[in-house]
Amino acid sequence: MTNGLLPEGLRDRLPPQAEAASRLLHRVIVAIGRHGYDRVSPPLAEYEEELVGRLKSARRQDLLRFVDPVSQRTLALRPDITGQVGRIAATRLGHRPRPLRLAYGGPVLKLRATQLRPERELTQAGAELIGTAAVPAIVEVLRVAIEAMEAAGVTGITIDLTLPDLVETLAAGPLPVPADRLAALRDALDARDAGALAGIGAADYLPLLEAAGPLPAALARLRALSRWEILDQRINAITQITDALDGRVTFTLDPTERQGFEYQSLIGFSLFASGLRGEVGRGGSYAILHADGTAEPAVGFSLYIDPLVDAGLGQEPSRRVFVPVGADPIAAQALRREGWTTIAALTDDDLPVGCTHRMVGAVPEPL
Repeated sequence: MTNGLLPEGLRDRLPPQAEAASRLLHRVIVAIGRHGYDRVSPPLAEYEEELVGRLKSARRQDLLRFVDPVSQRTLALRPDITGQVGRIAATRLGHRPRPLRLAYGGPVLKLRATQLRPERELTQAGAELIGTAAVPAIVEVLRVAIEAMEAAGVTGITIDLTLPDLVETLAAGPLPVPADRLAALRDALDARDAGALAGIGAADYLPLLEAAGPLPAALARLRALSRWEILDQRINAITQITDALDGRVTFTLDPTERQGFEYQSLIGFSLFASGLRGEVGRGGSYAILHADGTAEPAVGFSLYIDPLVDAGLGQEPSRRVFVPVGADPIAAQALRREGWTTIAALTDDDLPVGCTHRMVGAVPEPL
């Protein structure tokens, strides 16, 4: 006999949180679908090479792998659904006209937990707009994400914008950094270590650290650095995006943030909300790799349902009616059609535990 322990990072969802999780996932998927995003449902496990082969910079070390006893090939449990949607778009839906709008929702399993998010099994839902990563597409995806969060009851939404490939682009062009120092540059920027930047001869990158924070001030600092077309393009994109959504959410900017944005390029974003610990989701622009080596632009977002459940969202007042032995089953069925939950007594000794009403004749009466 075991003691019921689960592996680290895994947990049981009990009532009423399990019902809330299902309810929130449904609300998010419905909100996304109303923007014309068709739902797909990829499998929980795939061949390892497919899970990492569709998105640029996807990492094998993030996968929980095992050998399939049928094919004798290595399978992996998905840590993210975005790459699977990319595979579907590039193969089975490759003939569909672009832009292609797809939605999804389901469980994912992370190889390792983080300090902010100790859970390894999560429920992920999101949308991918495939065939373009232009600013109007990013604006649409952000609008969909905002409405999906609002449908789940989220308030006080903040969007933290980042420029995932900016450092690499600058290092390869106007602010050159030798290839053997690029990793040190990234580490110094991640640590916000001005001394380390100077130590590797990259003091010119220091102003990028200062261009972080609430959007108006951060964008003004970024504009002050604008000496190159590649930076101007990103500033213009940020301006168009934030102008289009002005007043709906709060924006912040961190131009060098890259943790968790391994496959995003032009624009990345993290989604936060009042009363919720850590980020609720993230997204951005990226490229889907096809078998012939071509790359197709796309933009999308993913939300995590679990922090919403943990914050108490998705729970509804219970309307549970106790149905005594001998009550009319047709009347009980009519109550269920009206949205009541019926708890049928199995013996005359059963009590209305957890019920709010008792069925008297065909009518529920408060207890």
